[in-house]
Amino acid sequence: MNKNREQRRDEGSIQIAIDGPAGAGKSTIARELAKRLGFVYIDTGAMYRAVTYLAIKRNLPCEDGHGLARLAAEADIRLVPSGAGGQHVICDGEDITEAIREPLISQKVSVVSSHREVRRELVRKQRAMASGRDVVMDGRDVGTVVLPEAECKIFLTATLEERARRRYEEMVAKGYAGSYDTVKEELSRRDGLDERREADPLRPAPDSVVIDTTGVGPEDVVKRILEVCEQARNKHQA
Repeated sequence: MNKNREQRRDEGSIQIAIDGPAGAGKSTIARELAKRLGFVYIDTGAMYRAVTYLAIKRNLPCEDGHGLARLAAEADIRLVPSGAGGQHVICDGEDITEAIREPLISQKVSVVSSHREVRRELVRKQRAMASGRDVVMDGRDVGTVVLPEAECKIFLTATLEERARRRYEEMVAKGYAGSYDTVKEELSRRDGLDERREADPLRPAPDSVVIDTTGVGPEDVVKRILEVCEQARNKHQA
């Protein structure tokens, strides 16, 4: 058995990694899963969005990998639990929970996250957050890079049309203007950037369980993941 995994077992901590493309339901499912299990929820995507927010705020080009990496290293990014399984994103003392979900951030975040230097800095922070704790962490490279020894690895997916519909409905609910077709095109563009980037591209870990959430409600997805996690736990304890 891997030494790192054995050490975590001794510490009593469990790590659940959830990856997948934008709009697959990662955040919704991960939050609910963490709530039910009483685990810490870590949204890695929010951290990349926080760096993107800072870059725009400081007029730092999203193509400047070295500058963005310094920004990521120096930024004090905290994920603070709130009621009903929610989470506040605090960056350098400012609550940016809502600001990082604005369309401009969504348009830029894949470029910011494509830089190897930025990923290196944020992966270091993410691993520190998860160390010695029961966590549910979601993102695009959690099972492959951030927590490669996680006991349970899930890769959520859905059709582009389904993901675009979900994201469009979220935007409408928040009062943002736009069209379904525009959202679909943006998601397709982000998929391409995430899947083809040189640094830690989006892909399922070899030992992950792929779950297609197309037409499936959050409750059923959570139940399925709980079953997978229980099977993984029994296997590791054997």
